[in-house]
Amino acid sequence: MHAYAYTDPLYQAELVMASEDTGGQTDEFCVRCHSPIGVMGGEIPPLDNSMASDIALEGVQCDFCHTVPEGDVGNGAFVSTPGEVKWGPHDDAPSAAHESEFNEFYTEAEYCGMCHNVNSPFNGLPLDDTYTSWSESQYAEDEVTCQDCHMTPGITQFEANPGRAASGASKRDHISIHEIVGGNVFMLEELSDGLYGEKAVERLQMAATLDVSVPEEAAPGDEVTIDVSITNSGAGHKLPTGITEVRQMWLEVSVTDAEGKMLYSSGQLDSEGTIEDAVIYHTVLADADGEITDKLWEAESIVSDNRILPKETEVESHSFVMPEDAADPILVEAKLLYRSASQDMVDELFGEGTYDVPVIDMAKDYGSINGEADVPSNGTPGFTGLLLVISLVAAIGILRAKE
Repeated sequence: MHAYAYTDPLYQAELVMASEDTGGQTDEFCVRCHSPIGVMGGEIPPLDNSMASDIALEGVQCDFCHTVPEGDVGNGAFVSTPGEVKWGPHDDAPSAAHESEFNEFYTEAEYCGMCHNVNSPFNGLPLDDTYTSWSESQYAEDEVTCQDCHMTPGITQFEANPGRAASGASKRDHISIHEIVGGNVFMLEELSDGLYGEKAVERLQMAATLDVSVPEEAAPGDEVTIDVSITNSGAGHKLPTGITEVRQMWLEVSVTDAEGKMLYSSGQLDSEGTIEDAVIYHTVLADADGEITDKLWEAESIVSDNRILPKETEVESHSFVMPEDAADPILVEAKLLYRSASQDMVDELFGEGTYDVPVIDMAKDYGSINGEADVPSNGTPGFTGLLLVISLVAAIGILRAKE
């Protein structure tokens, strides 16, 4: 997504709206992180891209990232010194294309925190606290940095990636991968032809775990309580993170009897893609009048923030009355779901039918009442399976083309 940081259609729509609402006051503030070369080169703004070079449109790209010797946390507080010297985390990786030097800054979470922490330029209100939530977590105490998770294949734990850091470097046990995938399945699918969508799904599915607790037995007329524990077991920051006034994570709970009759449901999507009767884990902002807003540039206060801290657990309780005619055994299914933005917001920005925002199953767990219920088979290809098929077909096509 760094490559698409500026051209991302959802970001572009929000950027233009913010510019119109503020008379251009947010232009450079936003673009500084989304197209740093565009801002430093005086090419963006204007936002119509009439002065933007191809390099500026490449978003957060290689040469920029490797010419930042220092910086501070938040709001794009980087120092950039373009030139022949490219910095990185190694002191023994000579390149034939440019000078290479070690810089400790590239091994620190503060490097990522330059842009992955955002406060309002108008009132200092925290809008993205990804770095802050990491810095206050056990991950920071254990010196597990952003790079340790987002630049290794292991996702939630370190996994070596052998190779060479440069053409003239010796082979080492591990070099950083540069996909740097987060949870944005939506735009990765739209912009990269599905190339990294699967990786974003995998990352989301390693971020949290669920545990369903139900009574072993319940008689007709009994009020049954279901407790679902949601644990942020794999993310070094809050779940979800980033600009979370639009991102949505929620729990879908369903209870069915042995004949398939629905006894209780919560968190389902209606015909228009709206979440029904569920707690949504995100940040809620209010404007100067105290009205709820999802426009960052209008935000004056945080009404609520129920996101789940690293290694913390949130418990949701659901209840229903056991019907007289329910056929045993009873199956309880809980799913933790995520999407990058609500469907109605995307429809409002781009028009209905333009984009279908994918909903990702992050985690699942089941419970049984009055006997052992059959758990649904996972054999049906879902979103991840579909992506694997697409990737396989694409790979076969490339091989045949080479032949």
